[in-house]
Amino acid sequence: MDLGISNRTAAVAGASAGLGFASANALAREGVRVAICGRNAARVAEAAQRIGNSCIGIVADVSTLEGGQDFVRQATAALGHIDILVANGGGPVAGNFATTPADAYITGLQQSLLSVVGMCTEVVSGMQSRNWGRIVAITSIAVRQPIPNLILSNTARAGVTGFLKTLAREVAPSGITVNTVQPGIHATDRIRQLYGATPDASSLGIPTGVVGDPADFGTVVAFLCGESARFVTGTNIQVDGGSYAGLL
Repeated sequence: MDLGISNRTAAVAGASAGLGFASANALAREGVRVAICGRNAARVAEAAQRIGNSCIGIVADVSTLEGGQDFVRQATAALGHIDILVANGGGPVAGNFATTPADAYITGLQQSLLSVVGMCTEVVSGMQSRNWGRIVAITSIAVRQPIPNLILSNTARAGVTGFLKTLAREVAPSGITVNTVQPGIHATDRIRQLYGATPDASSLGIPTGVVGDPADFGTVVAFLCGESARFVTGTNIQVDGGSYAGLL
């Protein structure tokens, strides 16, 4: 399926590995010119080479508002402008209410909420001037169903979902769509840190019986960036193998 976005440009944050890499790779397969970032220069360079299609690797830390802004500014300088933003980054540290000090919430909100705000502030005006844009944020199924021992992530991801839903309605008249994708358990480094080297789908309650493939997740992100998804905005799409049990 041709998504109609060949020769568009994209900034994909936190894309040296995991779901960010999968999303950048899927966009590049559609002919999108992609800039990615990560904190480790060697990993970023390797990822950019694997993605191909003249992918640009940028060393940047998107764990703060300023860091998110800086990455997008560098990507804009490299690509000329940004048509597509995939906002992504590592999650806050694990912990529950009893074990999480109050000041840790400041760091958690910087990492998973304000960093996304920073990225959006750098792309929206340009998208409005061109009457076209796509913003997709990788959040978490925790927005719908908080995950035990991840109180910082649960809190920050819910906040960014509210921000993006509000933004979606404001910029829709300019041909800009804003959506989030809520991953369940996929085979990424983050999941291995939380659940061990070989997460067991059945013990984790995944109805499909398998842990998610990041490549499949990336195709969902790419679809939301395509022309055929122009009427999809303000949505929060679960990609979790059926793990979320609620109706809404």
